[in-house]
Amino acid sequence: MDNPSRSERSRKAALTAALTIIARDGPGRLTLDAIARESGLSKGGLMHQFPNKEAVLKALLEQQFRHFDDFANDFRAKAGEAGGQPELATQIAISRELIAQQYSVAQAMLGALAQEPSLLADARAKDAERLAEIRGEAHDPDLAVLRWAAARGLALMALLRVSPLEASELDRLFERLRDNRQWPGVTADSRPSPEPSKP
Repeated sequence: MDNPSRSERSRKAALTAALTIIARDGPGRLTLDAIARESGLSKGGLMHQFPNKEAVLKALLEQQFRHFDDFANDFRAKAGEAGGQPELATQIAISRELIAQQYSVAQAMLGALAQEPSLLADARAKDAERLAEIRGEAHDPDLAVLRWAAARGLALMALLRVSPLEASELDRLFERLRDNRQWPGVTADSRPSPEPSKP
């Protein structure tokens, strides 16, 4: 096996081990020694890929961003315009995917937040861009943001295991959040007519 292939395999093994540790033991147990033990890599080999724990966390977040970018592209390709609010529909679907993912991005992000809050600056910037798109495509920007925030809240409650909702209830609520027909005033046809100007 050539060096680039071996290096990529070691990198993947380290990241898989880090996610396993975060999911199983919590972010406080994530150390380079623990990653080396879990992955079967030598500590020196691991440090060749990741000089410190922050580098591991940053790589986890970047991996998760790529996963959700791919998910979003696939969703948009299948869903089309989604009733005129494609970015909102995509972001609601991503929130639902957060729950379905085996090793959750939320666990990696919580680990990153606990260790180094500045690592989440990119996530906040991406969310700000997405919200600008959601507002721009909506006839009622506040309602669109509320739907996005509700989906994100449902996902986070489920991931933190504090949600009292059953999986079937979550599925139904996510579908309702995505369905524009459930939200009066969302389409252009249902916007109120402008007030006539006064003489």
